[in-house]
Amino acid sequence: MTDAERGEIGVYVHWPYCARICPYCDFNVVRDRGKRAEQAALAAAIVADLTAQAATLGRRRLTSIFLGGGTPSLMDPDQAGAVIQAARALFEPAADLEVTLEANPTDAEAGRFAAFRAAGVDRLSLGVQSLDDDALAFLGRNHDAAEARRAAEVAGRTFPRLSLDLIYALPSQTPAAWRADLAAALALGPEHVSAYQLTLEPGTPFDRAVARQRWAPPDETLAADLYETTGETLGASGFEAYEVSNHARGEAARSRHNLIYWRGGDYLGVGPGAHGRVTAGGARWATLTPKRIGDYIARVEDMGCGLAERTQLTAREAAQERLLMGLRTVEGVALAELTALEIDPTTIAAFCDAGLISLRTGRLVATTAGRAVLDRITVELALGAG
Repeated sequence: MTDAERGEIGVYVHWPYCARICPYCDFNVVRDRGKRAEQAALAAAIVADLTAQAATLGRRRLTSIFLGGGTPSLMDPDQAGAVIQAARALFEPAADLEVTLEANPTDAEAGRFAAFRAAGVDRLSLGVQSLDDDALAFLGRNHDAAEARRAAEVAGRTFPRLSLDLIYALPSQTPAAWRADLAAALALGPEHVSAYQLTLEPGTPFDRAVARQRWAPPDETLAADLYETTGETLGASGFEAYEVSNHARGEAARSRHNLIYWRGGDYLGVGPGAHGRVTAGGARWATLTPKRIGDYIARVEDMGCGLAERTQLTAREAAQERLLMGLRTVEGVALAELTALEIDPTTIAAFCDAGLISLRTGRLVATTAGRAVLDRITVELALGAG
């Protein structure tokens, strides 16, 4: 039984403002220029949109609220609290409801952590990215390693749960240097680490810089070595790679919100450019809000709801999404959820024989070797008989 069938739901809140736009980022973000009236109007629109979307679903069990972005730690904590309280009132909060806030580790933002804790946040996802000052400068971050350490120390005292985000596969980075960066991060005492390989997203400043040969990313062999270093280093400290890029010190430390995505659960998306997935009327629906802040606010004011698109997924599309997300995790995905793909059993057998996936109690699970080539595996399986 899926989370959707149990009536569980999560809420994703997109806050698009950032103090600085990082050169690798292709998210829906804008520079925070201190437009407090606009931000207050956006916070009010998010609450109104959440209320309207929730009204179509009934009183489901709320398992997660995730304030992402952008940089939601730039929000007024009272505005964040209003969104959190609205979600709690609209649904039935689970006893172990997880409320996550993404934050950057600047001293200014760390000074607001206590206010966010009082607003209802119990899990902080801190965008450290690196504890090497040269790496941080390359990544265009607006904090240094000392600030990151101070912020993590404050967060550890303030929130029950702490996750650190890190980026690897930087130019000329060696496995030894990455291992040292991981060790420095572990010394800060997180229960969860998200380690992402630097990717060149089309149209970003980094993508243009590489096209102009200003620098080059690691080759495939080195990138694979860095990936293996991630698992080995974190594993030696008691962290399980429960998803390709996410590592938790025990099952209770896993991100409940991200598990909603990977398990094919339901979640509402509110805020500019937010995606959602909901099950209603026996169908799976994909939702999307307007990307521009002004357009989003205007749509909520004019229509009462922020949704710009609400598209019913075909059984095949829903199964493809389930495969692409589920195969990233140690749980894998049940074959029963993939029937619409009509996957050729010989394709599964070939991947099993190659040691890239395993078939356990009716579930497809990628092996450690398979995770390194997951894109190829998922593409071939997702094509199915089509």
